[in-house]
This record gives sequence, C-alpha cells and structure tokens, in this order.
Amino acid sequence: MNYRPLGNTGLMVSEIGLGCEGFSEENYALTQKLLDVAEEHGVNYFDLYASDPELRAAVGRALRGRRERFIIQGHICSVWQNGQYKRSRKLDEVKEGFEDQLRLLQTDYLDIGMIHYCDALSDWEEICRDGVLDYALELKRQGRIRRIGLSSHNPEVALAAVRGGQVEVLMFSVNPCYDLLPANEDINQLFNGENYQAPLVNMDPMRQELYEACQTLGVGITVMKAFGGGDLLNAELSPAGKALSVCQCLHYALTRPGVATVLAGAHSVGQLEESLAYETAAEEEKDYAPAFASFPKISWKGHCMYCSHCAPCPKQIDVASVTKFLNLAAAQPSVPETVREHYALLTHHAGECIRCGACETRCPFEVPIMDNMQQAAAVFGK
Repeated sequence: MNYRPLGNTGLMVSEIGLGCEGFSEENYALTQKLLDVAEEHGVNYFDLYASDPELRAAVGRALRGRRERFIIQGHICSVWQNGQYKRSRKLDEVKEGFEDQLRLLQTDYLDIGMIHYCDALSDWEEICRDGVLDYALELKRQGRIRRIGLSSHNPEVALAAVRGGQVEVLMFSVNPCYDLLPANEDINQLFNGENYQAPLVNMDPMRQELYEACQTLGVGITVMKAFGGGDLLNAELSPAGKALSVCQCLHYALTRPGVATVLAGAHSVGQLEESLAYETAAEEEKDYAPAFASFPKISWKGHCMYCSHCAPCPKQIDVASVTKFLNLAAAQPSVPETVREHYALLTHHAGECIRCGACETRCPFEVPIMDNMQQAAAVFGK
C-alpha cells in the first residue's frame, strides 16, 4: 500500500481508503469482513458518514483491539431520528449525534470531524454563523476530534470553506464526468443524464481551481464517488458513453492535485479487493488517457491530464510534474513558496526543453507542451 500525506494534517493515509456504503449489508456482518480485509492490505483510513446506530455499533465492535490502526473520518451533523438518517444544523441535535457516535464506536475521539454535506453557500454561511463551526473548533480544542473537515459536492462552496482557513480536510466527489459540470447546489445535477447530452469539453475551471487551491493551501482531499455510484463502470450508464475500469477511475482521482485518498465503496469483499488490486496493477491497467481520448461525448483537447503519455523526454524533464506546478502557480497572484520549492527539487527543469516536439506527438489531448515549458521556465526562472 502506498501512503500519502493528508494535506498539512501530519497524517499519512493509505491512498486507497474505505467507504462505508456496504457496512450495513449481511445484517451488518460485512463491516467486520471489510475492515479485516482493509487492515490486511494496509488500508488505514475509512469514512463513516452513516448515522444508523446499528451500523455505528457494528463498526465499534469491529474496531475492538485495533482502534489506533485506523484513521476515522466521522461526520458531524449526520444524525438519526425516527428511525432514519437526517442532516441537521441544530446544535442540540448535532451534539447529541456526535456523543452517540463516539459511544457506539467505543472511542473517545475522531481523527477527522467532517462537517456533513454542505452544497449551498447559504448553508456554509449558516454553519459559520450559527454555531456548528464553533462547535467543531471546540471539539478540536478538547481533543475529541483531531482535524476539521467538510464534505461537499459543490466546488464553489468547497472553495469558500477551504479559503476560510478552518477546514483541514475536504471530502469531495471526484471523477472525470462530474469534473466537467459547473458548480450547482443540487447534487442531483451530477447524476442528471441531460447535463451530458451536449458535447462537453474539459474540466470545469472552478473544479480545477479547487484542486489546485487544496494542493497549495495544504488541505487534503478525500475522494467520494470516484466510480459515480458504479455508473462509470458500465458503458450503458456512463455519461461518457464508454465504460472505465476500477483502476482507471482510481488513477484519475489519485492524479488530481491535493488528493490524498480515494474512499472506495464496497458492497462485498470482492469489490474491495478489486479496488485494492490497484496497488499492484500494471501502469497499462491504470492508464486512463486512451479511454478519455476516445470518449464519444467528451473532449479533453488541450487540457493536461497529468497522464505522462508525453514521456520519455530526451532531456528527462518530468513534463507532467512541471505542468502541474505551472498550473498551481498560475492559480495564485504570486508563486506560492511551497510550489517553487517543489519545482526546484525536480531533477530537470522546463528551461532544459529543446523544443524537439516529441512530447506533443505522443499527447492524446493535443496539449501545447512546448509552450507550457516556455511559460514554466519564465515563471520559475529555470
């Protein structure tokens, strides 16, 4: 298992994490099985957005004797009332739900306290104004949560939260189809097939800006919906008009700036093992570029996907990394020092480009790589 820093939190997390979608199956017995397989393969991070008390209790039982081996991303504001899930911003309900969560998990803290499901700017303003954020900050001061997170599907809201300075971890929906759509407060628009009928070209600029802001500010992204609820794995259901593999979806998410871990949902041990196979998969299995270039409904023309098909460079320039640092620099009024330092650590730099053009002949997306190298040399000074 490969491990990545979770932004600036100081935590190292497995790049394949575990979603909790399947925990309630087999009368909650699948919880134990999934966590056993996860631990066996080095997975140390899982999400727990569900408020079902039986599910939480099943997780608590499965964690006995090994709580410290897992980093728990638990949710604040996800509560259980009248036998069903509810998202709440009422402080008394939020506090009761949090206490109930710790009790059922048999732990006295959460590693990540994730403020649950915020897709509207007005909702984020309410969280900041009416006590939910203050409550999260107080829990952090008490050590009952170690880091503050936010889950969202809306890049506009996520950007506002990330730039506010209090959110340290962002749970966000990342996949090559959702990334094409502009910000919207209605999550159902991500699944609406009508939004994918017209030809779509390249990533929505605000989503790109969000990923780059997280990378620059040290906010770790934990990915949900990498498979689009399974739709991207089915040619008939995929908005792209073509099926992707599990490995391709995981690799796409893991090559976005700021991403630390993908929370793979699993409704069986077999599904989890399919995601875990990413760690030993050949590069050809992970390679999403040929599939993206052949999408019948989507064009990524001119957009660098960091896929490294441009390699090898005769001057050994890591073109994908140079382009990523260039994009990170361009997203800010001035070049962030961390970006400049990471660029400086590259073995070879953009100024070494001899403009042979070999990279451009191999790029599936017709990116103007030589121009990018020239810009990078001007921005970074070498």
